[in-house]
Order: sequence, then structure tokens, then C-alpha cells
Amino acid sequence: MTENLNFLLTNRIPRRWLTLLVGRLSRIESPLFARLAIGVWRLFTDLDFSEARHTRFNSLRECFTRELKAGARPVNADAEVIVSPCDAIVGANGMVRDGMLLQTKGFPYSLMDLLADERLVSRYLNGSYVTLRLTSSMYHRFHAPYDCRVRRVTYISGDTWNVNPIALKRVEKLFCKNERAVVECQIGSRGALLTLVPVAAIVVASIRLKFIDVLLHLRYRGPNVIECDAALAKGEEMGWFEHGSTIIVFAPEGVPLCEGLLEGARIKVGEALFRWPGASSEARGP
Repeated sequence: MTENLNFLLTNRIPRRWLTLLVGRLSRIESPLFARLAIGVWRLFTDLDFSEARHTRFNSLRECFTRELKAGARPVNADAEVIVSPCDAIVGANGMVRDGMLLQTKGFPYSLMDLLADERLVSRYLNGSYVTLRLTSSMYHRFHAPYDCRVRRVTYISGDTWNVNPIALKRVEKLFCKNERAVVECQIGSRGALLTLVPVAAIVVASIRLKFIDVLLHLRYRGPNVIECDAALAKGEEMGWFEHGSTIIVFAPEGVPLCEGLLEGARIKVGEALFRWPGASSEARGP
């Protein structure tokens, strides 16, 4: 009964209009309104500002996109480690098999449906993936998982289904339906490619990337492919969700997920995510 009610309240409503409304409310510049909204928010989440650089906010958006104190997220310096780009709960993960991966147990979807690019699909047919789910109270900025050069961002407009576990068990190909960005990151000197797919959701359909001067949101309609050339160091900030959502990370063949990162585990920015054997013997500069 509780799951049914959650699904109805967060999905069987005008998702697009609610998302636009919340986005507008979050931009209201009023410290009083922000305090009241955060107070209500805290009734339903484990919101914690102990690591935040600032604890007073002029708007709800400032709270959602808050920065952390210096040193709050130390980055694993091991050259063979690819780190988590965000604070998250680990979701479905494993190897891509026959071009398919899992949304949750029993709910497969295809790489092609998600990435919409045959060239990219071919890079990950035997690769690894991990789904990283950000809850509403988490730190919402995401960072470079390795020294990399971002060559291209593809924006794919879509819906704003909730991406919580309840919806993932009920809506097939959910990530493929929602608005998302496909961020291609070249790592190493031999052209290895990591791909991050930030996926928007209800009330969180705004993605900002620091290296392109475009706010990706429901009213942005293109161009779909945005060419860029941005060099980022491991752990450097890449961008943020206006509120929070999900990031799916793809690694090439031979780069497995680190042991012990099981579904349901919590991970933070800079902690070990994938193991890249032999990376230390390769020139790291892209």
C-alpha cells in the first residue's frame, strides 16, 4: 500500500509541470522562504549541513547545489583507481552483456536505447557499468572520475519519471525515457573512454556542466550534440544537478567495478569505483 501511494504521488501527476514549478520555486531569492522550505524538507530526509561550506542560503536552489568544505571529499590517488563522481547509493551494476544491462532485477534495457549512439554502444559491449543514485538530501555536485578530457556531450530530451527503487521496479526502460546527458570522457593516452550519463527525474530536470555554457533542462531542445574540449583532473568538479538524481557510469572492457561495491552500498565522491589494471604503466595525460 505504501509503495502504491508513493508511486501514485510521484509519477501519476503532471510530472513536467510539477518539475517546472519546483524549479521556479527553488529560484526564489528569499532567506525566509528558503529556511521554511528547508525545514519542511528536513521532515522527510536526513539532510545534513555539517560538511557544507555554507549553512545559510538565499534560495532553495543554493541549498540543493551547496558546495562542501575544502577537503571534505579526499580523492583516491591510486593511478589504477577510477573514483566515484558523486555521493550515491550503488544501484544495478555489472557487465554489459549482449548490449543489455539492468535497471533493477528483472528489468533489462539496452545500451542503444540509453545512449542512442551506435559508436558509443560498440565501446561498451563487453564493458562494465554502475548505477549511482543520489537521494534528495545528498551532495548534488559531481566530479571527474579520472584525469580526462571531455570531448562531447549529447543531450537527450525526455520525461521526468521518478528514479527511486519503487519506480524502477514498475516502469520498464525508465532511464531511457527520462531526460539525460551523455558525457564522453577520454582517459589515458590510448583513447580509453569513460562515459557518464546523468539522468534527470521528477523535480530534478536541470543538469549543469561547468565546461559548457548551457543549462540542460526541459526547455532546452538542442543542438543535441555539443562538441567541447575540457581537460579535468581526477576529482575536479564537472557540474551539478539542480536538485539530484542518478548517474550511470560506463567503463571499457577490462575495467571492472571494485570488489565490495554491492547494490545498496553507499559511496562518496573520490572513493574507489572501478579498478583499471595496468593504468599506472600508461601515460595518464589524455
